[in-house]
Amino acid sequence: MKKNETETYIINPKIEEYLRNLNPIQDNVLKEMEELGNERGFPIIGPLVGSLLYQLAIIIGAKRVFDMGSGFGYSAYWFAKALGKEGLVIFAELSEKNAWLAREFFRRGGLDNRVEIHVGDALQILEETDGEFDVIFNDIDKEYYPLVVDEAYKKLRRGGLFITDNVLWFGRVLTDDLSPSTKGVKEFTRLLFEEKGFVTTIIPIRDGISLSVKL
Repeated sequence: MKKNETETYIINPKIEEYLRNLNPIQDNVLKEMEELGNERGFPIIGPLVGSLLYQLAIIIGAKRVFDMGSGFGYSAYWFAKALGKEGLVIFAELSEKNAWLAREFFRRGGLDNRVEIHVGDALQILEETDGEFDVIFNDIDKEYYPLVVDEAYKKLRRGGLFITDNVLWFGRVLTDDLSPSTKGVKEFTRLLFEEKGFVTTIIPIRDGISLSVKL
């Protein structure tokens, strides 16, 4: 995503490059997905956040993940790698084209049997999906972020993780920006910290990740 005058770096770009170089991505499909994101200016979480999601899923022994606003599957791919053969990622994305791209990436990575693809409104799909999840990852359009808090809480198991991308929103959270997306991120964060059923922290990597554990 190209930065404008209302945006700021969360991490010094040289530090981010240093961190990326410490653990370069070996998976050729992930590399291709990153290249596609760069070519199209399509925002993906990138390898620093991707490896964090991978590690967190392993730590809690996750077997069932819901990925909201999946794009062409970058975050879902990281989760699918972490879950093992018995795991399942529910992929929810509004764009049919992105879902088609994701399906091809999963197939080529040998992960297609671990991902169930749904096209449509991610929040509605979450509401209509039965059962609890170990992890819910939220990366839908920012103006809708506040609507996710309650539903994520309902759908997580105790000890499950609710993870959300872009909660520092390129520094716009420090400004008087009144755009729906910035207002959505701010309201979401307020609601998240007010929810006593979650223990929440914000990790200031890339564009800020909120990590909430359900009590």
